Amino acid sequence: MNATDVPDLNPDELTVLRLMAEGETVEAVARRLDVSERTVRRRARSACSAVGVDTTVEAIVWAVRRRLI
Repeated sequence: MNATDVPDLNPDELTVLRLMAEGETVEAVARRLDVSERTVRRRARSACSAVGVDTTVEAIVWAVRRRLI
């Protein structure tokens, strides 16, 4: 993937990554967004898939480097 090929992350995925980057736990993110923990984990996995990384931390770093969160 080159610099011009930025995958689309939906607003829900970006919100989950942003909150996790701020140090929120899965449980806290779920409460804050009024969704289940399973939904938070699914959104984080989806973001990882979209950007081609294996972990949420890598997805957060990817998004921060691109100034998306």
